[in-house]
Amino acid sequence: MNTVPAIPPMDDLNALNDWFDRRFDERLAAREAAHVPSMTIIATKGTLDQAYPPFILASTGAALGWDVSIFFTFYGLELLKKHLNLRVTPLGNPAMPMKLPVGPQWLRDMEMDIPTSVMAITPGFEGFTSRLFKKGLQAKGVASIEELRELSVEAEVRMVACQMTVDLFGWKRRDFIDDIDDWVGAASFLPRALTADVNLFV
Repeated sequence: MNTVPAIPPMDDLNALNDWFDRRFDERLAAREAAHVPSMTIIATKGTLDQAYPPFILASTGAALGWDVSIFFTFYGLELLKKHLNLRVTPLGNPAMPMKLPVGPQWLRDMEMDIPTSVMAITPGFEGFTSRLFKKGLQAKGVASIEELRELSVEAEVRMVACQMTVDLFGWKRRDFIDDIDDWVGAASFLPRALTADVNLFV
């Protein structure tokens, strides 16, 4: 059991300063030891490849004992739908690597440099890319978005839906999973972000 050292005589300024310094350091250390790290994530993307970062970061943070919240707004709300139909698109993503998840090893190792303009105008390319991406995830044993979302919910990650966006797009709450903690706007979410240790926009 820790005991508080006796306060030195008031006329001994050096001893008093040392006592206050020690007490301050002890209280600060105790406060830091009791602090639970927190993180907020703002998810704005609704494509399959962009769905992974928020759920991976959130579930990892929660596994470390952090208090985690995700604010889903605009197209990020697609990640909270009951029925997910997420796709990969090459538009606006010129760095997207094109690798085949099937075939001989030399072919799977090859990174095909296909111009974004060609990918964008080729009929059926988005569906083809999405199927390849899903095959690659399965081949590498990567969890699906549904699994990562469920893992995040089980780890008590707070799922926050942007009510303004829901109203804007004319969606209904019945379209979304039942595990959403709050339906609020930015003004209600920002105070939580203000006190968080880590804030991410993805």
